[in-house]
Amino acid sequence: MNEFSHLHESVRQIISLSNQERLKYLYSDKWIGYDRAKNILDLLDDLLNQPIRIRPQSLLIVGEPNIGKTTIIRKFVERHPQTNIEDQFNKIIEVRKHHLLIDAPIGADEKKLYIAILEQFLVAFKHTSPAIQLKHQVVHLFRKFHIRMLIIDEIHNFLTGTPLKQREIMNVLKNLSNELNLSIVGVGTQEAVQILYSDQQHASRFDVAELTTWALDSNFRKLLASYEKLLPLRQPSGLADKEKAIAIHQISNGNLGDIIRLLMDCTKEAIDSGKENIDISIINHFRERKTNQSYRSILSINV
Repeated sequence: MNEFSHLHESVRQIISLSNQERLKYLYSDKWIGYDRAKNILDLLDDLLNQPIRIRPQSLLIVGEPNIGKTTIIRKFVERHPQTNIEDQFNKIIEVRKHHLLIDAPIGADEKKLYIAILEQFLVAFKHTSPAIQLKHQVVHLFRKFHIRMLIIDEIHNFLTGTPLKQREIMNVLKNLSNELNLSIVGVGTQEAVQILYSDQQHASRFDVAELTTWALDSNFRKLLASYEKLLPLRQPSGLADKEKAIAIHQISNGNLGDIIRLLMDCTKEAIDSGKENIDISIINHFRERKTNQSYRSILSINV
């Protein structure tokens, strides 16, 4: 296995498999612990572990689409699974979920928010119930499962509501935070910052962490070197070499999701062609898929 020293140990175990199996691995989710992601994970850990406060601090994570925000959030959720408390007979007597992740409903609507929360608990409730009744059920479940953090992905969806509705939904979150000693974590595009300024009180409660695109520098080349170790190719590609790094950056505009999508396409081409490494001709082959804004694989759907 020394001949595959360019690969992470976990990838060496599958490198001798068929092309189909290697492609299956290629398209599986992978985690790269780059510094910015680690810093945001540390912020989230601090929020989750902060002592009970009268006014818990909250966080808004913003960045352009496909930049890696949701991946970081899901890594955080994975790192903090629920805790089961057992009695002396190994019977579960209490479940502590710690956090709850939801997708923001379209429109800044209080009732839709409660429904989105309740759906994650897989409990019975009536969609036709008044908002106040749904809120009582939400508060009960948050207390029952010791939830300290509510994570709202796609929080920019609230911007589709009127300014009045936006203020109302932010007041709902503020009241839940106060009543339950709950940290709110919003995740969305840069436009989501506008929500905080519907009321100055909200702006003071939220820190803002922005994920930006990668500059063409040593950190970018370090990222490429790290990701290359996860690509199931039998020969090293040297993606951090100057010529290749420049080409990859030009095509992806430094957007992390586009970088990964480009490297996946290049890896597939290297496997299918039998080259087993990504040379500059393969990278340049995919330049035609670059738009004015970003790189998109023809077979991919940007969501």
